[in-house]
Amino acid sequence: MAAKKLPDLIIDDLIINPPIIQGGMGVRVSTAPLAAAVSNEGALGVIASVGLGEEGRQDLSYEERSKMALREMIQETKKLTKKPFGVNIMCALTNYDDLAKIAIEEEVGAIISGAGLPLHLPSLASGAKTKLIPIISSDRAAELICKTWQRRYNRLPDALVLEGALAGGHIGFKFGEIVTSTFPALEDLLLNVLKVVKKFEAESNKKIPVIAAGGIFTGDDIARMLKLGASGVQMATRFVCTNECDVSQEYKDAYLNCKKDDIITILSPVGMPARVIRNKFVERIETGEKIKFKCPYRCLKTCDPYAANYCLAQALVNAYRGNMSEGFAMSGANAYRIDKIISVKELVNELIEGYITAQ
Repeated sequence: MAAKKLPDLIIDDLIINPPIIQGGMGVRVSTAPLAAAVSNEGALGVIASVGLGEEGRQDLSYEERSKMALREMIQETKKLTKKPFGVNIMCALTNYDDLAKIAIEEEVGAIISGAGLPLHLPSLASGAKTKLIPIISSDRAAELICKTWQRRYNRLPDALVLEGALAGGHIGFKFGEIVTSTFPALEDLLLNVLKVVKKFEAESNKKIPVIAAGGIFTGDDIARMLKLGASGVQMATRFVCTNECDVSQEYKDAYLNCKKDDIITILSPVGMPARVIRNKFVERIETGEKIKFKCPYRCLKTCDPYAANYCLAQALVNAYRGNMSEGFAMSGANAYRIDKIISVKELVNELIEGYITAQ
């Protein structure tokens, strides 16, 4: 570990150093081994709640096995680390409230919530110590969440994750902005969000750290964001090709073998743009081919299984298991820059060294 210490990411009484949150990656990409390994290095590991139950008891309903799997995953993570960790819960999930309540009951360090605005999340966490951290993509969203939480619940977010358009998975921008590269730069978004946050901080005398995300790849990137005023960063793509990440080797190979042009944006059945690595399955759905499926999940509020030409949940389960002919890997815009599989410890040390070199 590098001798020089990075600045702390302080979220109330939660102190994270290095100031890195490992982004939640759904359908068993970020599970207990990865989240625990990240937290053990001082950063904040994050479990993604969506899709955890699909390796569990199939005799239970989707809702029941999802709840059981999340609780079991949290408890497994606690066995692997004594440090705080978070749970990512997508607002688009039909069982959002149930999963949030389990995370609260299990006293996880933080709930990080995007794919929509978690406007009612505080109602599920009254009196809890768990930090509530919305994911936003604009200053307008920051203002709406802060105003709504303040008015309805007399509280503000414990932090905000600002996710730019280079992020992986579902992206909070218009599809046209992504494919034409006319989206705003993360740096500009950050400065605008910081202006909004400072207003609420001054009124409430409460610090609201802003965590920059989307395309953060190196220690130099971390240094740049902190200099602009971010309190920390969130990174997901970098953690896929680590020894501790649970996905199949075939999933990791999609990262290791892809070129820049292979990373594209499709319109997900969720109704949002999604960044993925092109393969034959992606090419099939891009042509509009209807891939037959029965919807065993009803997992997403915004998905119409009668209109969708494929099942997103099943595609991601297939990819996790290594069946890339019937699924795909989601990734950030910089996935093509990854060329080897390393440990979480090696990755964190690399990022720290890169940050120090950039000073």
